[in-house]
Amino acid sequence: MHVMVATDGAMKPEKTAPLVARLAGEDGQVTILTVVEIPRRLLTEMRAVFNDPAAEKERELNAEFRRTQAENPEPTHWIGDDAVVQRYKAQRTEEATGPMRKALEDLGVHPTVEVRESEDAAKAILAAITELNADVLAIGTKGLGRFEGLLGSISTKVARLAPCSVLLVR
Repeated sequence: MHVMVATDGAMKPEKTAPLVARLAGEDGQVTILTVVEIPRRLLTEMRAVFNDPAAEKERELNAEFRRTQAENPEPTHWIGDDAVVQRYKAQRTEEATGPMRKALEDLGVHPTVEVRESEDAAKAILAAITELNADVLAIGTKGLGRFEGLLGSISTKVARLAPCSVLLVR
C-alpha cells in the first residue's frame, strides 16, 4: 500500500507516524508531501537587501519610466533568483517534512519526500496523489495556512476531491 502524508509542518509526527506506519505495513511505501508557495514577486525587493542600486533606483522611478530587466544588471552580492528560490524551497521542505520523516524512520519506515511549488496547495496535493498513485492520503485537519479554520480549508477540499481514501488526522 502506498500512503501519502501531506503536511505543512503542523501535523504532530508522534501521533501521525504510528498510524501511517501501520497503514503502509512492512511492504508498503510512504511519501511525505509538502507544497511550498514561493512569492516570486518579492525577488526584486530581496535584491535590494543585497544593496543593488539598480533595484533601489527602479523603485523610485515612475512606472512609465522603469528600465527593463535586461538593463538592470544583477547585484554584485546577489546569488541569483534560482539559487534563492532553491534555498527557500529546501528550507521550507525540511521545516515541513523533517520531523515527520524522522518519526517514521524511528519506526523503521523509510519515506520519500516530495515537494511541489504551487499557490494552490489543494490542487497540488490532488495532482500528486494521481501522479504518485497513492492508495491513502493522511492529512491534518489544522494547518499553518493564513485562513486556518475557515470553510474551504485545504484538508476539506482534498477530502472531498481525492481519488483515494483520506485519513484526517487531528
